Amino acid sequence: MKLPVTARMNPYLPEGLPGCLPRPARGQRVLAAVLALACALPAPALAQVRLPALGESANADLSVSDEKRIGESIMREGRRDPTYLDDPVLLDYLQSLWAPLVLAARQRGDIDADTAAYFAYESFLLSERSVNAFALPGGFVGVHLGLIGVTTSRDQLASVLAHELAHLTQRHIARSIAPGARSSMVGLAAILLGILAASRGASADVVNASIAGGQAAAIQGQLNFSRDMEREADRIGYGLLGSAGYATAGMGEMFERMEVANRLNDAGNFPYLRSHPLTIDRIAEARSRTLVPGSAPPSPPLAHALMQARARVLMDTSAQGLQRLVRGETSSPALAERLAASYAGAMAAALLKDSARMASAAPALEEALRLARSASPREPMAERSLLLLKAELLLARGDAGAAVQTLADLPTVDKPGVTPRPALLLRGRAALQWGRDNPSAAAADLRRVTEDLQTWVADQPTDGAAWEQLAATADAAGLKLRALRASAEARAAVGDLTGAIDRLRAAQGQSRNVAGQEFIEASVIDARLRQLVAERRQLVIEARGGK
Repeated sequence: MKLPVTARMNPYLPEGLPGCLPRPARGQRVLAAVLALACALPAPALAQVRLPALGESANADLSVSDEKRIGESIMREGRRDPTYLDDPVLLDYLQSLWAPLVLAARQRGDIDADTAAYFAYESFLLSERSVNAFALPGGFVGVHLGLIGVTTSRDQLASVLAHELAHLTQRHIARSIAPGARSSMVGLAAILLGILAASRGASADVVNASIAGGQAAAIQGQLNFSRDMEREADRIGYGLLGSAGYATAGMGEMFERMEVANRLNDAGNFPYLRSHPLTIDRIAEARSRTLVPGSAPPSPPLAHALMQARARVLMDTSAQGLQRLVRGETSSPALAERLAASYAGAMAAALLKDSARMASAAPALEEALRLARSASPREPMAERSLLLLKAELLLARGDAGAAVQTLADLPTVDKPGVTPRPALLLRGRAALQWGRDNPSAAAADLRRVTEDLQTWVADQPTDGAAWEQLAATADAAGLKLRALRASAEARAAVGDLTGAIDRLRAAQGQSRNVAGQEFIEASVIDARLRQLVAERRQLVIEARGGK
C-alpha cells in the first residue's frame, strides 16, 4: 500500500512549535508540521535503519511508542479538518464492520501485546468523493465516503478494512521507512509529508515532488509498500475477513471492481488503485480464494444499501446535488435498491429543508419501513437506520416531539438497554428543539438525555460530538458548570488543549461558593484543568525535541 496522496488531513499547524522551526508562512505550514514531528522523535528513531525482512520486528526502524505519537499528532490536526466527518449513523455502521475485524486480529494473535497497548485501532471517515482508504501510524484507518458509495456489499467494504488492518498489525508503515543515511530527520519528514500534505486539494505534483525529493529511491516514489507487503496484507486480511464472519468472496469481488475501474481509466477518482496496484498474481490469488469451501454466506444486502445511499448523499450536499436525489426513484426491482432510493430521497429532502419535498418523502419512507420489516431475513440494523432517518425527517419538519417519541421506540440492535450513539445524539438534538418549542413538555426528556449523555461520555471520554451535545443539553437544563466542562472536553477531544483550558478556567471562575452536586463538578473541573495543563506542557516539550 502507498499512503494516499489524496488522503486529506488538516494542513494547519498549532500556534508555535518552538525548538524546531520558526513559525512558517501559511503556504509552508504542512511541511513545518511534519518537520516538527520529526524533531519530536528521539534520536534512535532517526538513526540509520534497514527495512526488515517480512516477519521481523519493526522496532529497529520506528518504535511502537514513536509510531503512536506520530499517529496521534496527525489525528489531533485531522479531527479539526473540515473533511473529517463524524456522521453518527455512517460512523456507527463503519464501526460495526471494523470491530469484528479487530477482535478477530486479537484472537488470532495478529495484534501483539505492544501494539495492543499503544495503538488506537480506530477507523474514521473523510467526506471525500474519491474511492480510497488508508492506514496511518499508530493504528488509524481512514475511509473516504466514495469507497462506501462504490461497494455493493458489507463484505466488500470489510475486505478493504481487513487489508488496511493487516498493514497495521504487520507494522508495514514502520517497516517501510527507508534504510541508510536518507533516513534522517528530513527524510522522515518527507514520509510524514506524504501522509499529511496532499490534504486540502494540494496539487498531486507538489506532493509527489515533496516526497520524492526527501526519499526518492528509498520510499519508491510515493511511499509504496512493497509488493511483498501488499501480498502479505492480502493474505492476512483474507484470514481476518473469514475469522470475523464475513464472506471471503468479498475480497475477490472488490478486486474485480477495482480491475474494471482500472481498465476504464479512473481519471483520478480511484486513488485506491494507485495505492494498491493490481498485479496479475494478486488478482488470480484473490479469485482462487473464492473457490475455497467453508466461507460464510454473503451478508444480507439491506443495511449496506442504505448506508451506501447515505454516503452518496453526504458526498455532495449542495442544493443541486441533493435535488438530483430527492425524488427517491429507481427502475430496479431489487428491494435493496428500492429502499436505498427512498432513503436517499428522504435524507436529501431533510437536508434541503423543503417542506413540500419532506411531506412527499414521509410516506415513501414509511413504505420503505414496511418493506424492510417484511424482508426475509429481517435486518434489525436496516430497520433501525430507517427509523433514525424518520426521526431526522420529523426534526427537519419541526415536529421535535414526534422525533423524540420515534427515538424512544427505537429497537436495540447491539446491547439490550443501551441506546446506540446515533440515537443518543439525535435524541439530544430533538430534546433541545422540543425544549425551545414547548419547555414544560420537554423538561423531563431534556434532563433524561443529559444524564444519558453523561453516562456515555464516562465510557467514551474522547467522543467530541457527544461532549458537544452534552454541553448544549446541560446548558438548556440549567446545569451551567456541567455545560462548561463538557464544552471544554469537546475541545480537548479534537486536540484543542488551549481552548479546553480556557473553558475550564472560565468554569473555575463560576464555581466559587457552590455546594452539593455543583461542588463535585467544581472538583472535577479543578483536577481536569491540572491534567490538561500538564498534557499541553508535555506536548511543547516533545515539540522542542525533548529539551
